Amino acid sequence: MSWLASLAMSYLIGSISFSYLLGKKLAGIDIRTQGSGNAGATNTLRVLGPVPAVIVLILDAAKGLAAMGLAYWLSGGSPLVFAFAGIFAIIGHNWPVYHGFRGGKGIATTLGVSIGLSPSAFLIAALVTVLVIYLTRYVSLGSLVYVTIFPLLLYFFGSEPAYVWVSLLIALFAYVRHSSNIANLIKGTERKLGERASRKLN
Repeated sequence: MSWLASLAMSYLIGSISFSYLLGKKLAGIDIRTQGSGNAGATNTLRVLGPVPAVIVLILDAAKGLAAMGLAYWLSGGSPLVFAFAGIFAIIGHNWPVYHGFRGGKGIATTLGVSIGLSPSAFLIAALVTVLVIYLTRYVSLGSLVYVTIFPLLLYFFGSEPAYVWVSLLIALFAYVRHSSNIANLIKGTERKLGERASRKLN
């Protein structure tokens, strides 16, 4: 039963919404009612500024990696449980039990999970993503590029098959969560990096 406990703990760790907590602490707001309404680092940047956004990015990534480490220990070193713990941490971030199942899009947590799966693949994918964001100013596009090429890099590096399959599931999650961003990119209405939040959501 240790693998069940591992996945449950991973979900609970992932459910900690640092953007929500910082929004409450620093500005007395629910970040999900501001800007894009997303509980993540990008919306934190738009609403609260760069320093809180960096803190959220680091903590959201760290919780994914921490969940995997705990799962690895509880499962006696199972690579399958280790990989799936990453997915459950992302599920927790996207649909957090502590916050009414209204969370973020999981990219920062995905970065932490990616480091656990393959630091080398993470580094290459991150560099490509930074370049895409620098050239286009679209964080959403960069995020989608990241989750698309990361499974390919894992396969190229000969990673555990479980890691490759899990990374494909993570990519699917990201595409589903970014469906509105994809529509905005096609229409040319997607917000660019650096744009401040202009309105409060109803």
